[in-house]
Amino acid sequence: MQLTRDQKSTIERVINAFETGSAEGNYGAIAIYADGPHNIRQVTYGRSQTTEYGNLRELVQRYVEAGGTYSEALRSYVDKIGGESLTEDAQFKALLRQAGRQDPVMHGVQDAFFDEAYFDPAMKWADDHGFTLPLSALTIYDSFIHSGSILWVIRQRFADPPPSLGGDEKAWTRAYLRERENWLGANTRPAVRNSVYRTRDMTREANRDNWDLSQLPVMANGAAVNPAV
Repeated sequence: MQLTRDQKSTIERVINAFETGSAEGNYGAIAIYADGPHNIRQVTYGRSQTTEYGNLRELVQRYVEAGGTYSEALRSYVDKIGGESLTEDAQFKALLRQAGRQDPVMHGVQDAFFDEAYFDPAMKWADDHGFTLPLSALTIYDSFIHSGSILWVIRQRFADPPPSLGGDEKAWTRAYLRERENWLGANTRPAVRNSVYRTRDMTREANRDNWDLSQLPVMANGAAVNPAV
C-alpha cells in the first residue's frame, strides 16, 4: 500500500472525524459506551478513541513514560486500567481530558500510538491481501479502529475474493462496505447501530469513483475533510 503524505493524512483525518466529529481530532475526547466485554460500560479516549478494555492502558503507559505534564498524576492508574472499572472515576477522566487538551506530549504520544496500534497493522493486512487503493486503505483502517480487525463475520457474508486471490479490489471493497453496513445496522448495541454513517460515507466516495481520495474534501460524519497543511 503506497500512500502519499496527503492520502495518509486524509485517511487519518477522516477517522478523526468519524470518531470525534473533527478532522483535526479531539485528543481529550472521552465517551462512555456499553460496549466492553459482556456489554459493560467502558471509557473510550483520544483522537481516534481507544477503549478501557482494549488498548487504553498501553496509551496511558506510554504517556507516563514520556514524562508529560500529567504523567505522575496518571501513573497510579496504569495498573488499574482494564482491571477495574474507571467509568465513574471523575479524577481519572479529568486527567485524561486535561492531558489531551493541554499537553503536546499527549498529542505526540497519541499520534505514534494510533499509528503503531492500528494504522500499521491495518496496512499490513492490506498488503498481505493485495490491496493498493487509498479508499480500500481507509475502509480497512476504519474497520481496525472501529472493530479491531477485518471481521470474519462480515467477510463470510460475501463471496468476492481479495486481490491476493485474484479478486477485483473495488468489488471486494464495495462488498465489504455493504455487508459491514448491514452488520452495523442490525447490531444489538445502539452505539454500534448509530455508526452506520461510517460505511455510508465511504460508499459515497466509492460511488463518485474517489478511489485515490483526490476529490476533496471528503465528507465524514458531517465534516469536510482535507489533508493537513
